[in-house]
Amino acid sequence: MTQSNVERQHQRPEPQALPFVAPCRRLALTDPIKWLRLGWQDFRRAPGSSLWYGGFLVLLSYAVAFVTWKLGGYILLLSIMSGFVFIAPALAIGLYSISCQLQHGLKPRIAHCLREGRRHLGNEMVYAAILLVIFLLWARAASMVHVFFPVESHPDLADLALFLGVGSAVGSIFAALVFSASAFSLPMMLDRKADTVTTVLTSVNAVLRNKGPMALWAGIIVMSLAISFATAFLGLAILMPVIGYATWHGYRDTIQADAWPENIKVPDSK
Repeated sequence: MTQSNVERQHQRPEPQALPFVAPCRRLALTDPIKWLRLGWQDFRRAPGSSLWYGGFLVLLSYAVAFVTWKLGGYILLLSIMSGFVFIAPALAIGLYSISCQLQHGLKPRIAHCLREGRRHLGNEMVYAAILLVIFLLWARAASMVHVFFPVESHPDLADLALFLGVGSAVGSIFAALVFSASAFSLPMMLDRKADTVTTVLTSVNAVLRNKGPMALWAGIIVMSLAISFATAFLGLAILMPVIGYATWHGYRDTIQADAWPENIKVPDSK
């Protein structure tokens, strides 16, 4: 090796070390309302893709509800419905892609959303495995909570209150874990070349540093799911796309991920 080659090697800059988590901005309490408004604007800009995606989720919910009812009756159906919060973030990754396309001034294409999901399959599978573990733990905990269910044929209100209170407390713990890990992790996976651990820790860090606004955002999501269930899943056709788009805008507003290379391949606008 010549002396000039050795000198060039010594002069070559070292790759910049990435931080352990992406830094986050401090949010105002009303920022989630702004995200919701932006999500509704995206829905109006892409009604066809939004309704197609939302309609698919409605049909998927009906299929899952039918199979669940046949296998285990209304108790298992209620458990699966309450467990929807664990899988909803993963189902919304195509919606993040639609918002990204709109952000670049493009007409959204469902085919591009599917390609995005396939390109990020590795990270998604790792994230899905994490959700599966949490879901299985939650399902086990939910079955154990049934020991508090009154054995009398006509239980009084106090006995039912104990059962519902314990069940709600256990479910809230698992829901909080999933919400913290999911709030911004999947949009960051789509947007940047970052691994699953980094995106999940980034999401948890951002939630912990913005407890008030994120509590409001969690309440909006729960209310949207409650409306969807109350309308026999039909509300998912509109509310799920709006929440998905709003989540993308929330990620862009909260996470400062410029240190990671961009991961999105913008399709040709023609």
